[in-house]
Amino acid sequence: MRFQQFAPPTYLSQYIRYFWLLESTGESVEVKTFRMIADGYPGLIFQQTDQSLFRDQAQKEWPRALLYGQTVSPGDIQMQGPVRTLGVYFHPSALTTIFGFNADQLTDACLDLTLLSTRLPEQLLNTESVVHQIQVIADYLGTLIQRNKLAADPQIQHALQQLQRSGGHIALPALQQSLSISERSFQRRFKQQVGIAPNLFSRICRFQVALNQLRSRQYQKLSDVAFENDYADQSHFIRAFQEFAGCSPYQYQKRANELVANFPELIR
Repeated sequence: MRFQQFAPPTYLSQYIRYFWLLESTGESVEVKTFRMIADGYPGLIFQQTDQSLFRDQAQKEWPRALLYGQTVSPGDIQMQGPVRTLGVYFHPSALTTIFGFNADQLTDACLDLTLLSTRLPEQLLNTESVVHQIQVIADYLGTLIQRNKLAADPQIQHALQQLQRSGGHIALPALQQSLSISERSFQRRFKQQVGIAPNLFSRICRFQVALNQLRSRQYQKLSDVAFENDYADQSHFIRAFQEFAGCSPYQYQKRANELVANFPELIR
């Protein structure tokens, strides 16, 4: 498998973290299993290969082109055959600021992009170069942004920045009070813009910091990761890891071949 990452055009950088491409490097007929892990970001996926589309755990085939929201509950998807998948990692509030959705409508769910644009999947299918495919998607998103003219909620954007910069290590009551809005309004507006409650987003940020430490192996004992990320103890950390990754830290290190961040192939 080969993975490539591409920076977005400057005019889309406030909406998109990066584009990515995952493709096979040879002929393969074996079944591959991938896991979607909670990471705090929505995204878009286009599957180039018609004969090997992703299937969920109920063996339901995914749309060729889809938009997905926040992943809270980890889940496995499978495919068989050659892989050529182009993806977009958005910033947390992009479903609202680009598409005009209440983001919680797509939490742990996806939407067939043909329901929003009948032309985009066809254009991508008829464009072979990944650079040109990225430009097709960028043009589509840029058109939506110009047409919808949806401004981001500045208070929720500030809250997102604080939560991400701190890795979830910030007191939510103090953050809410600094915004001079009520707790109820903060909860409602955050969930509408991001798709999940601020407390859950904060927990996912903290999990991601711990996961990055695990990936880089910057620790001597697992309990070091737990304590450095303000988990009460190692058991608390393992429970949080299982909640958001669907397995223990040990199992993740043993089985996850992670070319795309938070979308690893599971090795048998």
